[in-house]
Amino acid sequence: MATVLLVRHGRTTANATGLLAGRTPGVALDAHGQDQAARTGDRIAAVPVARVVSSPLDRCLETARAIVDRQTGAPPSSVDDELTECDYGQWQGRRLDELAKEDLWRTVQSHPSAVVFPGGESLAGMQARAVAAIRRHDAAIETEHGPGAVWVAVSHGDIIKSVLADALGMHLDMFQRLEAGPASVSIVSYGASRPRVLASNTDSGDLSWLAEGARAGDAAVGGGAGAPAADGPTPRIVP
Repeated sequence: MATVLLVRHGRTTANATGLLAGRTPGVALDAHGQDQAARTGDRIAAVPVARVVSSPLDRCLETARAIVDRQTGAPPSSVDDELTECDYGQWQGRRLDELAKEDLWRTVQSHPSAVVFPGGESLAGMQARAVAAIRRHDAAIETEHGPGAVWVAVSHGDIIKSVLADALGMHLDMFQRLEAGPASVSIVSYGASRPRVLASNTDSGDLSWLAEGARAGDAAVGGGAGAPAADGPTPRIVP
């Protein structure tokens, strides 16, 4: 399959003040988040992406624009409601330090597959719709652009963690072991045999090696040679 860059939005005013924004409209990137989004756009600029798909929330749209604006030729972009933030229901808009005192908080940390937010959705339902959306876009982009295509999905922390957990074959109850920081880039390649997680929660580093595609296929016994050096030629395999 193609390769997807899972990008979390940059830091927001809610993140900076400890609020659970959820789906609250009008939550924008703060100045630091705008800088983060710009740096992420600069990182991805080395890779010609086939499409940028975003959550409909403002903070993701801002981050997606920073990526598209730095691409040569401005790739097509679209919005997918299935990549939107978890519906936290009655938790939305409340302070995280207050929520940490709730009994449900402990379940969110230790047994997330059992969590249904009051007046909202379950974490299992969130994962199911997000994974289905990512895999659907990935298959469509590969069909249109070929298996070397790279595309970007801009979404939210819990969404990205749940997609990574699925790609890693982890039970949802372990997804809190993963991190997805503001404006971070995680990379998943969906192959015929299995997904491969090529990177997780990165906020720096060269991505130009993705310009030739991630070459999804069987896993190399022993780990393989890795990506070519950024300042050198592609390694040549001598029989």
